[in-house]
Amino acid sequence: MKTRRLLIVSFLFLASGIGLIAGYCSGTAGFSAGYPLSGTSIKLDITTVGLPALTGVPLTVIGLVLLIFSVIASIIGEIRAPRTKPKRPDYEALAEPGETSLP
Repeated sequence: MKTRRLLIVSFLFLASGIGLIAGYCSGTAGFSAGYPLSGTSIKLDITTVGLPALTGVPLTVIGLVLLIFSVIASIIGEIRAPRTKPKRPDYEALAEPGETSLP
């Protein structure tokens, strides 16, 4: 499987998993900024129940694993790329009939 296809499949799994979890969630989010910066906080409370929770988490995990595998495969693919010499055009075949090549 090509790494582009693997990346697309991993994105689809991630998007569907996160979409199920976020689409059927009920919760709150809060952000408070403070001085000094150590007083700044963010709070997320997400609750998803039922079938979206049962299918969203595995889809997200599968998508994350496929994404990691895709990145590793693309790095290995770049390192192990075949090194071929560039093909030189055949000037004899390109010459029109009646033309002669250099002696």
